[in-house]
Parts: sequence; structure tokens; C-alpha cells
Amino acid sequence: MSTFMFKNKSLGYTPVNNVFIDKYMANARGEYVKVYLLGLKYCISGELGANSAVIANTLSLLESDILNAWNYWSDMGVVKMCAIDNMGNYTIEFIDLDDSVDSPPKNFNILKELDNSSIKDMLQDIEKLIGRTISPKEIEVYLSWQKDFNFSPELILLLIQYCVSKGKNDYRYFEKIAIAWHDDNIKTIEDAQMFIKRHEDKWINIRKILKYLGINSPDVMKPQEDMIYKWFSTYKFNADVIYKACDICFERLNRADFKYIDGILNSWFKSNITSLEDVEKKDRKKLNHKPIMNSSNKNKDSFNNFEQRSYNFEELEKDLLGWYDND
Repeated sequence: MSTFMFKNKSLGYTPVNNVFIDKYMANARGEYVKVYLLGLKYCISGELGANSAVIANTLSLLESDILNAWNYWSDMGVVKMCAIDNMGNYTIEFIDLDDSVDSPPKNFNILKELDNSSIKDMLQDIEKLIGRTISPKEIEVYLSWQKDFNFSPELILLLIQYCVSKGKNDYRYFEKIAIAWHDDNIKTIEDAQMFIKRHEDKWINIRKILKYLGINSPDVMKPQEDMIYKWFSTYKFNADVIYKACDICFERLNRADFKYIDGILNSWFKSNITSLEDVEKKDRKKLNHKPIMNSSNKNKDSFNNFEQRSYNFEELEKDLLGWYDND
């Protein structure tokens, strides 16, 4: 269930711009128009927001229709839709329309393109994959991949199937992956399958570490992604060694800290530590280097005869801080 937060405009009525009626309403599905009008009413009347269940119940629609409608109007440039979080919540801002606003550019004659059975089948299969009706703007994007990137319909379907398997069904995300494939000179199904395997192997390792750290979100910031990938690809550590570094981090900080874990692994890499056995040897070496304290058998009855202990302050400092050999 999604919640949509409206950016309010203080008016006592619900105005519908003639530009919307003349240029956008006629080409939109009826349920999309209903969602737009009700959302506009909520916005003008000062409602803070409404979840998809309430809107769907009010309009006798499915919840999926509500999200599809907002995606459609966002694609058409009628509203500005921004994600608030990863839980399916958004802000909806209604764009001021005027006569200077043109209809979305038509780079393709979509009706003519639909005469091609392979394209028509591709678009229908895309709708099945993403579970919603695709907008004219989306159709133009997919068709542009054929002309600009030389992607076949089969390759486009594989790309979208791959994105959906990762929990993504936004065409903007599809477009980002399409550009990445084009930059990697992917032209065939075989090229794409190799690309997917390479990146899936990478993400299998990344997800292992995130799960061990108790991070269940499918999304991770790019610096963290690159850092974890470095531990496997550059440092060549296996998961068990990385887990050990995570354990040390928790013991010392009582929390997950990527930079701290990276510091431990970096020092191990520089010390040519490659396995858990090497880590254990290092720990044993640490135990054998406790601070040295000298004592004497001299008579200690007198304070003046007490011989002070001598400390190896460098070793003591390392021991107190929990560090040894920069680990």
C-alpha cells in the first residue's frame, strides 16, 4: 500500500485547467482522469495526503490503478512525482499548465509502429512483466532503443525481465540499464546474459555481507557497494575473512561501520593476510607481545627502595586501543 503526499495550494474550489482538458484528458484512460481529478481536489482542499487504498475505494478502482495513474501523469509532465522512501510513498506536485505547454513530443508514429507484429507483441509482453499499462512516453523510450541502440525486441524484453527480477519496474530505471548495456557494447542475447551473470555474481557477494551485517534493504549506497566489491575483487578476500573483520568491528564499536571494516581489511591486505589461519596467527602474535613489566627481588619495605616498573608504552597503547599491527 502506497501513500501519496500532496503539496497544497490554498484555494476554496477545484480548478481544472483547460490545457489539461484540451491536450491531455482526451488521450488518457478514464480511471487515470478520475485519479487526477480526485488528487487535485485533495491538493486544493488542503489534504495532507491519501493512501492508495483510500483513493481506490473512493473511485472504485484497484490500488494498482492508482500508482499506474500517477506514473502516467508524471510521464506526461502533468504532475511531478517524487519517491519519499523505499516503501512506495511519494509526493505529488501538480504542475501549472498554460497554453505554452506543448503536448509530449512525438518522435514516433506509435500507431504505425504497432502495425509491426513483433513490436506489438513486445509491448504487450512488457505490460505483462511490469503488471501495468505503459504510457505513450514509455513506448517511445522502448522504440528509441531499437533505433538508437540497435536493440532487438528480444533483447529489450530480457533487459526489462532482468530489471523486474531485481524489484524494479520504473521505466527510468530500465533506461539507465539500457544505457549501461549500450555503453558495454551489448548487442545480442548472449552478450546480455554474460553481463547479467557478471553483475549477479557481484551482487551475490554483496548481499552476503549486507545480510551478515543485518542490512536487509535491497538498496545500498554506491560508495558502500564499491567498498564491498573491492573487498572481494581487489583484496581477493573470501566471505569468511570479511565476516571476521565485521566481527572485530562489532566487538570494538558495537555497530556496523563500513569504513572501520575497510580499514581492518586494508591493513590485512597490506600485511599479506589472505585467510582465517593468517588472522589467527596474527592474533597469537598479538598475545605474545603483551606490555613488558620489569620487577626486582630487592627489599621493598622502604618506599625509597621500590623499583618502578618500566613499560613499553607503544605496545601498551596498542593493547589499550585494541589495535595491533594496524589491524
